[in-house]
Amino acid sequence: MRNPLHVLKSLEEQSCNKEYRYERLYRNLYNPEFYLLAYNNIAKSQGSMTAGADGKTLDDMSMARIDKIISALKDHSYQPNPARREYIPKKNSDKKRPLGIPSTDDKLIQEVVRIILEAIYEPTFSDKSHGFRPKRSCHTALLSVKANFNGAKWIIEGDIKACFDSFDHHILIDILRRRIQDEYFISLMWKLLKTGYMEQWVYHTTYSGTPQGSGASPILANIYLSELDTFMENYKLDFDTENKKRSISKAYNKARGKLEKCKRLLKQSDDHKAAVKNFKIAQQRRNKTPSYDAIDPVYKRIQYNRYCDDFVVGIIGSKVDAEKVKQDIKVFLQNELKLTLSEEKTKVTHSGDLIRYLGYDFTVSRSKDAKRNQSGGLQRYWYGRAKLYVPHEKWAGKLQEYKAFKVVKDVNGKEKWKSTHRGSLMNREDIEIISKYNSEIRGIHNFYRLAANVSVLNNFKFIMEGSMLKTFAAKYNSSVSKIKGSRMENGMFGVEYYNKAGRQRCEFYHKSFSQKEEAYFEDVDTLPNFRRYDKPNSLAKRLKNCVCECCGATTDNLRMHHVKRLKDLTGKSEFEFMMMEKRRKSLALCPGCFTKAHD
Repeated sequence: MRNPLHVLKSLEEQSCNKEYRYERLYRNLYNPEFYLLAYNNIAKSQGSMTAGADGKTLDDMSMARIDKIISALKDHSYQPNPARREYIPKKNSDKKRPLGIPSTDDKLIQEVVRIILEAIYEPTFSDKSHGFRPKRSCHTALLSVKANFNGAKWIIEGDIKACFDSFDHHILIDILRRRIQDEYFISLMWKLLKTGYMEQWVYHTTYSGTPQGSGASPILANIYLSELDTFMENYKLDFDTENKKRSISKAYNKARGKLEKCKRLLKQSDDHKAAVKNFKIAQQRRNKTPSYDAIDPVYKRIQYNRYCDDFVVGIIGSKVDAEKVKQDIKVFLQNELKLTLSEEKTKVTHSGDLIRYLGYDFTVSRSKDAKRNQSGGLQRYWYGRAKLYVPHEKWAGKLQEYKAFKVVKDVNGKEKWKSTHRGSLMNREDIEIISKYNSEIRGIHNFYRLAANVSVLNNFKFIMEGSMLKTFAAKYNSSVSKIKGSRMENGMFGVEYYNKAGRQRCEFYHKSFSQKEEAYFEDVDTLPNFRRYDKPNSLAKRLKNCVCECCGATTDNLRMHHVKRLKDLTGKSEFEFMMMEKRRKSLALCPGCFTKAHD
């Protein structure tokens, strides 16, 4: 069997050739190496040990199990199990969202399908798309907005109603058929799309939408919504005018001419004081006068950015233009993709207002503050630039979620925030408590580090620091001042702990909240994530090693033993002790040892 890396590379090489059609894709599903690759990928997920409708998990994974799946695909008897429907609570809301949990065997097939489709379609996706893609994130989407939405007058905030539940199966299959001419593979896609789900032991058919909880859902969503990306690229070609620059406004030309005149008089005038005064007045008038007219009919531009089902459109033009763009997008989605724009969430907003996108607020600045450029002239550097901000309710909401403060009123009735201890952390080890606070502070900084006002997170840190100190004080039935006095070192609060390296000290987070200009994923790579699986200690290599990791016996029937969490292990059995010692949630065992591990 061919190495999956070579197969995926071959698929990828033809992806940008729009005339090329992929044939005989289905035969790749006969290759056990693809399932070992998929096994490596899904084992990393936190939900890998959650049982589907058939009650099976990753535990007892073996080559025999993979061969059984391949046999079912070869004789076309494979039929996916319906996903098990569960409901999980939404953050800061009493509402719940549905979650589909497929069976493990179906997850393996869906993952193989995903990496094949990713190799075919990923290089063809638009640069304006950032969701569910390798080396892309909401950070890359926000940086794109910051770089490309400069000068925008109007912003369309787009949201597709019940997007992932509304994908039309026939349209999706038609899109796949443009590149894939393999009816066996297309038939498999039909099976995955029509899987359905089980809720309260009642089967429900899926007539639209991507598979519930499927690993293939993200790539299928991008394939479907790439039609919108293509539409916007073509729309931009028609919308943008040929003029490369805006026309200078008459008012600005007049103010600039007046300044030049005052500048000449300054050199010639005998009354130097009065000439300087007139020059400064003219300079201020010019600096406050917009360089361009707000509406220039011969200069129009449009920019587009999408993350999953949320998108924004920036428009240099009139509000009438923006309303028309919104209507055209609505009509395209309805007629071509059978999707509906949410009327409540899709609106046209002036770019001077704050627009919420991907957890940030962004706006196009109207600041007329000037600074000197390299040639020494004054320039309104910030005017028209897109800027990102941390919304106040986001970091305040995090404090409420952590229950790190309470609101009290002073004698004048004014509300004040007061840090409180967190009872849920009091029974943990000292190192766990301070690490918990550090990770929460570090996490919010990492997410909002692109914001111009990221320094407001010092307020968040101040409340969290007080909460941490009060948690330690409550744990040891002491006071904050005594806790600080006993654990401060060089002005930093910290706790001591011991590991293999000896005595260590963990200090409370004290890094500055500085703005960063790069995302977490700096290398925006269009290559699929298939290169990472080939590691010496990978699950695939351990499974193919044919040696029991407990007794050392050689066998062709190794079976993988998995546990959900290391912290649940007690070390009572030799298998649990080995997993704790190796810090692994899996062991490759011979049939005899596997049976003992489950007794």
